[in-house]
Amino acid sequence: MNLPVQSKILFLAPVGTDIGLSSMALGLVRALERDGIRVGFAKPISQASKSLGTPDLSVHFAQTLCGIDVPPAISFDEAEQLLRAGRGEELMEEVVQRVAAVRAQFDVVIVEGLLTTSEQTIAPQLNIELARSLTADLVLVASAARRTARELVEGIELAQRPYLDAGLSAAAAVIVNKLPAGAEGQPLAEDLLRSRGTLPVIACVPFEASLNAPRLLDVAAPLDLRIEHLGNANRLRVHEIVVAARSVEKMADRLRPGALVVTPGDRSDVVLATALATLRGVPLAGLLLTCGEGISPCIVPLVQPAKLAGLPVLTTHLDTFETSALLARLPSYVSREDAERMEQVIEFAAERIDTSALKQKIGEPRELRMPPPAFRHLLIGQARAAGKRIVLPEGDEPRTLKAAVICQQKGIARCVLLGKPERIREVADAQGLTLPSGIEIIDPEQALHRYVAPMVELRKAKGLTAPQAEKLLEDTVVMGTMMLALGEVDGLVSGAVHTTANTVRPALQLIKTAPGASIVSSVFFMLMPDQVLVYGDCAINPDPSAEQLADIAIQSADSALAFGLEPRVAMISYSTGASGSGDDVEKVRAATRIAREKRPGLLIDGPMQYDAASVESVGRQKAPDSPVAGRANVFVFPDLNTGNTTYKAVQRSAGVVSVGPMLQGLRKPVNDLSRGALVDDIVYTIALTAIQAAQ
Repeated sequence: MNLPVQSKILFLAPVGTDIGLSSMALGLVRALERDGIRVGFAKPISQASKSLGTPDLSVHFAQTLCGIDVPPAISFDEAEQLLRAGRGEELMEEVVQRVAAVRAQFDVVIVEGLLTTSEQTIAPQLNIELARSLTADLVLVASAARRTARELVEGIELAQRPYLDAGLSAAAAVIVNKLPAGAEGQPLAEDLLRSRGTLPVIACVPFEASLNAPRLLDVAAPLDLRIEHLGNANRLRVHEIVVAARSVEKMADRLRPGALVVTPGDRSDVVLATALATLRGVPLAGLLLTCGEGISPCIVPLVQPAKLAGLPVLTTHLDTFETSALLARLPSYVSREDAERMEQVIEFAAERIDTSALKQKIGEPRELRMPPPAFRHLLIGQARAAGKRIVLPEGDEPRTLKAAVICQQKGIARCVLLGKPERIREVADAQGLTLPSGIEIIDPEQALHRYVAPMVELRKAKGLTAPQAEKLLEDTVVMGTMMLALGEVDGLVSGAVHTTANTVRPALQLIKTAPGASIVSSVFFMLMPDQVLVYGDCAINPDPSAEQLADIAIQSADSALAFGLEPRVAMISYSTGASGSGDDVEKVRAATRIAREKRPGLLIDGPMQYDAASVESVGRQKAPDSPVAGRANVFVFPDLNTGNTTYKAVQRSAGVVSVGPMLQGLRKPVNDLSRGALVDDIVYTIALTAIQAAQ
């Protein structure tokens, strides 16, 4: 019944309950993916049963966030019936068959075990049979919550004993979750890590309260709360519950980001204070009115601006005490719809897992890959090593400010914020952010005079005067670009509230193109489920000539190489090879020839249709002799219309994260943001910019 030696199987078995087993399983998937290892995932027996009535969230998130095709699971009810009927061998044969169907595709398969519940008491027996039948290496997952190091070690050793009795080897790894945060958990972590001689601890993952914050919508549904005004309820998170049991002046300091204010509907003072806090920019989670009462009609007009600013308002017929008790008992698991939170949980766990011991067991991957987790990990690592200083002209923009704090905390870059210091601190306070000491804030009004003369000198050929320069420098993007031109910073990131033209124009005027570059272009890094693709040019040049298109291809290939991708360049057109004609196709054909002449060693081919470039079976049919067809990872589009349309279609239709645009061909790095950029988008763009500055 044992499988022939193929890929390794790591079986994650729980030590106790409420340990975050699914989070740690997917965190391990992500950590191994970062090492370029092909990782599969399976939960052969579903935790869900008819009585529980919910599907396995780990399977859902493995498919949607990790892009893994998970084999179908056997229901717990069916597994229990077979086991109790003495047909356990039949059950395990079915499990082995389902896992074997995907095993050959991966270097390692993570198999998630079963938690023991009051209704599923045979889960430990099933776990032992699963690990034994799959000839898996055992990985034990435990919780450090409310436990000493000795209690944890004893619990892990006790949990391991039945597996040893069943003939399995000792645990290959131990993951400890929910370590107390900060100094409180440090001695415990040190004690656990000292236990490596007897227990191979590969991770001590601290408890992070911010990752335990559900969306307001996920609070409303199980408590049957009525949504009177939706506002931003679909994205606001509940970090704390503020029950208005005292006067406003005694609770005003608790009107912080993420606070859900719970108050009877007749407490107009609390309602108005909540509305004022929202208008001040504090992203409260919402206002929950108890006792079946809504906002008093006489103050509804006063609250309306807060509603327009996104404040959600909910009601319940229960009194305040009952409501508070129910809120305190809400389960902490991540809802199926909350992909954003689960992605953060997976990343948080992955960053704290040391995979070195497991990689020795797994062996070298069959093929080096660059999946999105590995690419993001590479970005952060290279940016840290670069240690560059990046100016952010939109210093008081909330997303930019959050990104700067993250970059400073993670050592991605030293961020310089342009903006009025008091305004930046006000925005930070409203967002619940603590500005790290390393973040530099420059008041543009105070610094403006330093850049007038240098700017006049740079633009003297255009006849720029001092008054004109002073006027232009009132734009923080222009000032940031001057700082870059003078070498005071290493790179610039803007665009959260400015257009692409606002960001790029000063760079073209003051930074100029790099030596040997005939054109400034751009690329997007498209984080597809299983690989990273480079798209160029999708943001800058409307209709490049053949010579310019060749330079864009070479620039894009160099950018791919700089970020760990071995470039295989496809020059995209509506025709493949010699199958079509016309001016547009001829331009692409000429650009391909020019690029080959300029860079003989580059793997490049075109003209080529997108499907011929990206789908192996189509590539073999349409361009059987091409070294690029079906395997391209750099796609160069013939014009801006095609490129921009394609990148947005892929991004939106397939739910793909795109990083960029990253500008190419400038003497110094300047990068643009989409005005809809998320905080993570800005963080990764800052990282890209820091890496460019080091090249």
